Amino acid sequence: METLEVLLSGNPIFSSLNKQEIGQVCAMAIDRRYARGEFIVVTGDDWPYLFLVAEGVIQAVKESIEGRSLIVAAFEAGEIFWSSTFFQPESPSIISIEVKQPARLYLWSSDRLVPFLKKRGEVTWELCRLMLVRMQRASSILSEMAFQPVAGRLARLLIENFEKSTRDRAERDLTLDEMAARIGTTREMVCRLLYRFSDENLIKVTRTEFQLTNRSGLMNLAEGEKPEIRNQ
Repeated sequence: METLEVLLSGNPIFSSLNKQEIGQVCAMAIDRRYARGEFIVVTGDDWPYLFLVAEGVIQAVKESIEGRSLIVAAFEAGEIFWSSTFFQPESPSIISIEVKQPARLYLWSSDRLVPFLKKRGEVTWELCRLMLVRMQRASSILSEMAFQPVAGRLARLLIENFEKSTRDRAERDLTLDEMAARIGTTREMVCRLLYRFSDENLIKVTRTEFQLTNRSGLMNLAEGEKPEIRNQ
């Protein structure tokens, strides 16, 4: 695992700092480890911290009154995130932050880091740019939820998984509940749609993997078009 100094120097937010300043930021950091499934923050918590992922995977989860979950973002080693309380005191977190894979985080409290940031405009500017990227991503998710059918959102998720593989096969490394949380629906709906995609010969489904059998059809579905169904 890379040292905190290396992680900070390689991150666009802190890359403008000199060695002495990097050392100051390191001295403010709190080193924490978390187990898979652990919640770092729960919606409604006052948690005034910014964090950098040293190892593992963290996901931000938005929960509805009905108990449904939507995974709005995931963060891996080298990435930075924060709670709303970090910037706005007495502003409870609007999301939960959950550990997807065993993780090590470096935390900075607003009391210690914010005064440092206020004196360094370039760091603050890069943080604002990152916020804009996150807002654009959130806007994209909202647009998909509002205007794209569930089948199209699931098709897009499957395509993203296939793109990570060198073959037209993708491991089933997400549970039905996790897939549902990625696209804002229920596990029952995901299950029905997977059977439908299989019946339409867009994919083949086994207990361990998905096999892509009609790439153009699945991509058309992801883009909101009616897929061309091939006979089996």
